[in-house]
Amino acid sequence: MTGIDTVIDTVVERAAAAGTKWRATPAAERATILEGVADALLKHLDELWPVADAETHLGEVRLRGEVGRTASQFRLFAEVLRDGGSAEAVIDHADPGATPPRPDVRRMNHPVGVVAVFAASNFPFAFSVAGGDTVSALAAGCAVVVKAHEGHPETSDLTASVVRQALPDPDLLGLVHGFDAGGPLVRHPLVSAVGFTGSLAGGTAIKGLIDQRPDPIPFYGELGSVNPVIVLPSADAAAVAAGFAASLTLGVGQFCTNPGLIFVPEGPDGDRSGFEGAIGDAVAATTGGRMLTAKIHDGYLRAVDRLSGRAGVARLATGAAGTAADAVTPQVFSVSLEAFADGLPELGEECFGPTAIVVKYRNLSDLPAVLRRLPGSLTATVHAAAQVGGQGAGQVGVQGADQVGGQGAGPEEAADIVPVLERLAGRLIWNGWPTGVAVTWAMHHGGPWPASTAPAHTSVGAAAIRRWLTPVAYQDWPEAFLPPELRDDNPLGVPQRVDGHLRT
Repeated sequence: MTGIDTVIDTVVERAAAAGTKWRATPAAERATILEGVADALLKHLDELWPVADAETHLGEVRLRGEVGRTASQFRLFAEVLRDGGSAEAVIDHADPGATPPRPDVRRMNHPVGVVAVFAASNFPFAFSVAGGDTVSALAAGCAVVVKAHEGHPETSDLTASVVRQALPDPDLLGLVHGFDAGGPLVRHPLVSAVGFTGSLAGGTAIKGLIDQRPDPIPFYGELGSVNPVIVLPSADAAAVAAGFAASLTLGVGQFCTNPGLIFVPEGPDGDRSGFEGAIGDAVAATTGGRMLTAKIHDGYLRAVDRLSGRAGVARLATGAAGTAADAVTPQVFSVSLEAFADGLPELGEECFGPTAIVVKYRNLSDLPAVLRRLPGSLTATVHAAAQVGGQGAGQVGVQGADQVGGQGAGPEEAADIVPVLERLAGRLIWNGWPTGVAVTWAMHHGGPWPASTAPAHTSVGAAAIRRWLTPVAYQDWPEAFLPPELRDDNPLGVPQRVDGHLRT
């Protein structure tokens, strides 16, 4: 056994031991502890953000806000635990008169075990040691071992120290460092599930390690996403351009929800004075900055070089460089829909950073076939002048649409696109921008491969807890041995589905 193997073995075994008591802790008590973690993060805010800024260059405003978001995640999962619905308690009473006779069967969710979490580079708090994977796993009753990201090791150490002060057992949150730690952590027999936010290459490597285990375990990875934006002819060009440039360059483009493709109507005879021109002008007015790590910086430059050398792809605009010597410049490229389709799948790959491709179409009817060929994404966005008719309406309308290639952009064209987007992405946005993911009960942050490895699950929002829970059914079990959530008197007051009827 190597030195790193010994370290991993010790950390995981301690986490597993701490997790045994943690999983038996009542949900209400776990909720109070999670709120204590939120308080601790905010109490140490003035210590946390400067360390993160020194390692990531993200700035005080961004990092203060991210610590606040991280604390809010802990408070949300405290609410989830008090609600009790994540237990998914189901009771089917015995029915001797059924054919065949039916036994008494009761089912609820239990913690899956020790969860390994790979911290992300671009969110040193919200997707790292104290991020959404960690808090949702702790809420589920699991112990967590985090592999720190090499881009912010000191931030990781400090954050872990703050969180541990609020936990009943510091071993509930293990922390390991180094590239070589990933393999032994994933392979450890006491690790029951893995959460990951990062590159497609990194996620594929982890999946390969899991497949080599004698007992493959669930892998919940968020890998890569181009987040297409479809602009209908009725949209306002100036508003779209301004919003797009702001979203593209937010955080120097280092968001998993960065809009990497934007489909716009082509002007008459290729005239660039419309959407294409407005977007070019808006991006040209932006300023870049330093990226998170040298590795990310170099990867961005290689991706830009690949786009620059593609046939049919033209550089539309370049922003200004930041003041730092290693700052990058925002860039946007332009291509026809036909040339873009010919360049797939390569032109549909994510470029992590402030670069995107403007894809020009002449007929809306040509879009669905091309959109179906895109890789899965976290988000897909539609921009139009019209609003969705009524709250939660199922129809999409475009009022007063312009003509594109002799074809009107009416409701029927938007309706043809929406079903394609529903199969392409996990979150659909109307007249907004994908950067920024609300931490709510309804949020879904996932999508078809390669956006995530498990599109039925989310890494953000209340439903993220489901990844770390596994159901157990009890057949004809003695009342005294049943978990409180499955007893007929329901002492905890959790929602129960009894003989097919939901009781809250």
